[in-house]
Formats: sequence, C-alpha cells, structure tokens
Amino acid sequence: MTKVYNVADKNALITEATPLIINKIKDAIAKNDICTIALAGGSTPKPIYEAIAEENLPWDKIHIFWGDERYVLPTHPDSNEKMARESWLDKVNFPVNNIHPMPTMSNNPQTDADKHNQELLDFFGITSGFPTFDLILLGMGDDGHTASLFPQTKALEVRDRLITVGNKEDSLRLTFTVPLINQANCVIFLVSGSNKQDALQQVFSETGDSNQYPSKLIQPRGELVWFISN
Repeated sequence: MTKVYNVADKNALITEATPLIINKIKDAIAKNDICTIALAGGSTPKPIYEAIAEENLPWDKIHIFWGDERYVLPTHPDSNEKMARESWLDKVNFPVNNIHPMPTMSNNPQTDADKHNQELLDFFGITSGFPTFDLILLGMGDDGHTASLFPQTKALEVRDRLITVGNKEDSLRLTFTVPLINQANCVIFLVSGSNKQDALQQVFSETGDSNQYPSKLIQPRGELVWFISN
C-alpha cells in the first residue's frame, strides 16, 4: 500500500510527517513491546528527531539503527549518527545498548559491512534471510538515490546481504540493501526540494529506470509513505 502526501513546503512536511512517525513508533510498541527504527541522514529529518525528543516515549523499548552511513568517524560533521545523537538520542534518557550505529572504525568498509550484517542477524535472532524493521525512514537525492544506493552502482544489485558497501564516486558508505529495506513493515520517504522533482517524476513513472533512479526499487511488503514538498 502506497500513500503520497504532497505538502506546501519543508515546514509542512515536518509538521505532517512527525506525528505519523511518532504514532508508528507507539503502534509497534503496543503490538510487540518493541520498536525497531532505521533513521535517515540529511537535513530534512533533523527537526523531526528534535520533535521526537520532546515526546515522553518509552525509550527502553525503541531500538535505533541507520539505513546508511558515510564511512567517517562518528564525531565527523557528516556522520548521520552524530546528527541523530545531537538532535534526539543525547537529549533523552536513551539506553546505550538500544543504539546500533553502523561501524566505521576499522579502516575497511567491507569488514565493517560484514560486522554490521552479522550484528543485525544476531539482534533479530535469525541466521539467514531478512529481518523486518518496524519503520525505515529514507530521504532521496536529486539523482534519485536513497540510503547510499546510488545510480548505476553495484550496491543496487546486492540481494544476498543486509548491509553492503555503497559509493558515491570516491566517497564510501555503508548501506541497507534493497531487499532489507523492502522487508520493512513501513517505509517513509521524506523528500524536500524543487531540485528533486525531475527525479521524483521518474521514480513514479511506469517507464522510469530503477538503476538510474534507485528510489524506484523501494517497494516494501508493508506500507510505503511519501511526504513530498518543494
């Protein structure tokens, strides 16, 4: 099931998306006594994380992951982990063991991808296949990429792993794979900016090329929600 919300601007996107995300967290906890959520990076979700930090949620029942991470130290200004910690996780009494960042410290992206792949299998208690996240938040670039699944890259083809190495030119990343994202109960895209409208047109087109516009590959078995603004 796909829902698309076209809103006036970024502020409206934040205003409308935030309560839905909070309700998805509450619903997962009510159903299973736990919520597994994978966060997006970038500037758009930051105020949403700040708003969630103002909520009185059972933090001990929420487990935080990331859909992708630049291969930089957690203290680096470009780190998605750093942004989420500063805007949300460090502002509340969040259990340390409930935060599951992508490792970026071994100086070997493939080694760290393998490590996090195993960490996810262990956390969800499976030995093969793909676990089901309650909620995955995603952004989209003006080239149509999402997470660190960039156009015409090998990461798009990976179907036998949870985590792989993504690359944007010479910039290495760790990223969820397409089948892991598509196993989620709910995927929410947060897309803001007039520069992304051409890519969105291709993503929603029946004839759009998913290798050129990777967000088109995201078709979860659960719910797919798009929040789109200029």
